[in-house]
Amino acid sequence: MVREERTEELREELRDERRRKARVRLDQPRDTKRVLLPRPSYDPEAFGRLSEQIARFLGTGRFLVYMTCFIVIWVSWNLFAPTDTRWDPYPFIFLTLILSLQASYAAPLILLAQNRQEARDRVNLEQDRDANARAHADMEFLAREVASLRMSMGEVATRDYLRSELRSLLSELEQRNLAPAEESEDEARSLET
Repeated sequence: MVREERTEELREELRDERRRKARVRLDQPRDTKRVLLPRPSYDPEAFGRLSEQIARFLGTGRFLVYMTCFIVIWVSWNLFAPTDTRWDPYPFIFLTLILSLQASYAAPLILLAQNRQEARDRVNLEQDRDANARAHADMEFLAREVASLRMSMGEVATRDYLRSELRSLLSELEQRNLAPAEESEDEARSLET
């Protein structure tokens, strides 16, 4: 009973989904291609990372030592081993084939790694340019601010200017105070006589 209800619910859900898909949407183009065989999908970043790791390994001394040991063992075995156990006689054609295959795969992997590094360098260069442009704009802003501060400081009264103005005012006041005192002394003298 529960099973039948569950299957009925699933059928209803499938019908609803078909109805939703069957609705015509004018804001989206129709898919006109029918795919007989789906294309295999892969993560290009994963392949790129793998190629970079291989390219890094191919550029190490360890790889050269391993390759040298492999070739020395290969040649030694095919020269000095019993005749019936040798798999690649003297011209070492199979070894040449292996090395050619290794080189034919190594070159594109190295180029792919270089292209990825170039893309990273390009992004870093753009970020550096943006940072330099921001720093240049900041420096120009600060230079303008310093210039405006200098101009406004030219309009501000300095300590020496204030001292000289106060001295001149003091001397004026002293002269005014002395002048009435002299007048009053002159008046007093004239009254006495």
